[in-house]
Amino acid sequence: MKKLILLLFFSSFLISHTVFAQGSPDYQGGFKVKLNEDGSKYFRIISWAQFWAKYSGNVPKEDSKTDFSIRRARILMYSQINKDFLILTHFGLNSLNADNLSPTGKEESSQLFFHGVWGQYSLSSNHAIGGGLHYWNGISRLNNQSTLNMMTLDNNRQSWATIGLSDQFARHIGVYAKGAFGKLQYRIAINESITNNLQEETAPVAGGSAIYAGRRLLGSKDSGKNFAGYFDYNFMDQESNFLPYKVGSYLGSKKVFNIGAGFFYHPKGSVMMDTDNIIKGEDVSIFAIDAFYDAPLGENGSVITAYATYQNNDYGKNYTLGQTYETGSMIYTHVGYIIPNDNKKTKFQPYASFNTRSIDAIDDNAATFGIGANAYFSGHNSKLTLEYLNTKYGNNDDRSFITLQAMIYL
Repeated sequence: MKKLILLLFFSSFLISHTVFAQGSPDYQGGFKVKLNEDGSKYFRIISWAQFWAKYSGNVPKEDSKTDFSIRRARILMYSQINKDFLILTHFGLNSLNADNLSPTGKEESSQLFFHGVWGQYSLSSNHAIGGGLHYWNGISRLNNQSTLNMMTLDNNRQSWATIGLSDQFARHIGVYAKGAFGKLQYRIAINESITNNLQEETAPVAGGSAIYAGRRLLGSKDSGKNFAGYFDYNFMDQESNFLPYKVGSYLGSKKVFNIGAGFFYHPKGSVMMDTDNIIKGEDVSIFAIDAFYDAPLGENGSVITAYATYQNNDYGKNYTLGQTYETGSMIYTHVGYIIPNDNKKTKFQPYASFNTRSIDAIDDNAATFGIGANAYFSGHNSKLTLEYLNTKYGNNDDRSFITLQAMIYL
């Protein structure tokens, strides 16, 4: 078992640098290239990889119960040559495995694509506007989650509530404004909705459920734009909103307590066909409230991380797609605890998560329960995560997974 863990750990090694590290005594700011003496002109390069070994007992008997994959491989760079503007470029790939690899690396799943390209202009020290393919999302903290410092193995999937429906992998092309009024931070955006989404080949059925195809079937004038925002009040330490990525756990380096609320609204984003075969638009509206607490407990090195959110999803009448997107509501929470020890570098953090959803289309509920542990060798820069996850969808679908992740970014 020890040999397996070491193999998985070093297989994921990728030299990398970033500003997002929390709790690493070795980090010291990462790879930042100064273009002048005082460092006001610079560029920063970030790179990371996450390698998964996953076990599932719910597979056909001819399939292996264990598989390996690259969950994420990313490169991000941003630069300022003047304090008044910034440019960011982020590209990479996701979920590369034996089933979607191609012989010469030229097929769709093997290709790098842009996760973000945006420019930003400062209005003052606390406010800015920008535009491009961006990640200044609405709804909740988890819909703005960084993938570098999540406490759980991965993000709660239903919190990324628009992936592939109105956006390209949680990023919209649009314009945004972000900033802070004292301890209140905000981000708001007006975006284009994509035409060729996950339901690009789906047609509405007379008297059937809604499908997410408003822009494709009704046109960009009536259903081409969507609107999003998220607002959170920082009661304790002020979090940075220099970049949009919300931190999963600071591992004791900050004392944070935030309460937030957000929304996503896409007029006529979905459509239905009535019994007279007339297509009509259905507004898509999602809103959430959440709370995040992350702080050390005393002086012994223990840390508590806790998060909870309520999210209401309205994608149209009886909407459902792939056990991920449904009209209904959701409660999600997770909590983790860093066990105190004398080693400043190595930290152990057991955690648990729970998600329960009501689903209008099946008049039933779904639930997900996870329990796992992180082993931090240098904060989030070097960690192993082992997680057991069980999902139940209505009365007919019950699945369990055990996943080991090795991640390094420096």
